[in-house]
Amino acid sequence: MAFIDTAIEWINSQVNLNHWVLQVFFVVFLTLIANYFLAKFIVKLEAQLRKTKNAWDDALLMACKAPVHYLVLLMGGWVVFSITQPFSKPDVSQMVERLFSMMVIVILVWFVIRFISEAEKNLKIPGYTKEPMDATTVSAIAKLLRLSVVITGSLVVIQSLGYSVSGVLAFGGIGGIAIGFAAKDLLANFFGGMMIYLDRPFSVGDWVKSPDRSIEGTVEHIGWRLTCIRTFDKRPLFVPNSMFTSIVLENPSRMSHRRIYETMGLRYDDVDQLPSIIAAVKQMLIDHVEIDHTQTLIVNFNNYGASSLDFFVYTFTNTTNWIRFHEVKQDVLFKIAEIVKTYGAEFAFPTQTLHMVNDADPDASTKRIEQ
Repeated sequence: MAFIDTAIEWINSQVNLNHWVLQVFFVVFLTLIANYFLAKFIVKLEAQLRKTKNAWDDALLMACKAPVHYLVLLMGGWVVFSITQPFSKPDVSQMVERLFSMMVIVILVWFVIRFISEAEKNLKIPGYTKEPMDATTVSAIAKLLRLSVVITGSLVVIQSLGYSVSGVLAFGGIGGIAIGFAAKDLLANFFGGMMIYLDRPFSVGDWVKSPDRSIEGTVEHIGWRLTCIRTFDKRPLFVPNSMFTSIVLENPSRMSHRRIYETMGLRYDDVDQLPSIIAAVKQMLIDHVEIDHTQTLIVNFNNYGASSLDFFVYTFTNTTNWIRFHEVKQDVLFKIAEIVKTYGAEFAFPTQTLHMVNDADPDASTKRIEQ
């Protein structure tokens, strides 16, 4: 390397070190000093970058913190090797040169992977972007980029070790056919994961459930082979991605509204009050601030029950939040109970009427027994 040769010439010109041991000691000392000041510089640079909210410069700094130290140490080691090379065997020198080349590539690949991971993390944080990107999309792109970097880096390392990349690729093509037959389930899950990332039927954090299978919970992680769903009793459920290509899946997290659909029954004795109660309930829903009046709103008498006059309420709330929805629904039901009470009516409950005739007294009155 021209840079290494220039460095050695500079060391010999500045310091009269004729013995190679002293030269090695001097190089090691300079490497450690350079590493120390580099660490100080990174700390000060990090303090300055904290004042700004840019996802990319923070990711770049965090990515290079560790690799740059190892790169400096590696460059110092290369200078030491260049000094001691005349005393080494040719085959050993060739092996060390390849090893150093491989280590440089590994450090660069490590840096790029760290940069992708840090950028992925920052793009999900609202503080770095005006609107945080979809976590599923960011994770998918980051995984593809990391996989590409690892494959490219591996091929470059193989080439630097003296092996033919074309031969490796040819072998990979033949072996890929055999692997494809042997690992068809693994590939099915892989492409199932690809379909999830492309079609995006759900994202991390969504509540999903399947009427076909016993699957219901919150999506925690979408991998290339498995998707982790946390059930409502806090058990992790690992579902192979290929399953999502053949089942019906609901995503309640993407509901536009939540529906209140309840049937209530009044006594047959309250048939005269029923029209007024229905009108009052409908007006209450129209005036309710948590009810979306642009959606279907129905309050109607619809059934003569076995022991009740049934009317139903059909309406939609503004909120889709599960907890808030039940609070709104509770408020609506309480208000309906107040309306029924205001009109002097009562809710019905199952009753039976039993007519009893006394043979000794044919004119005995009919008795009603309520159960």
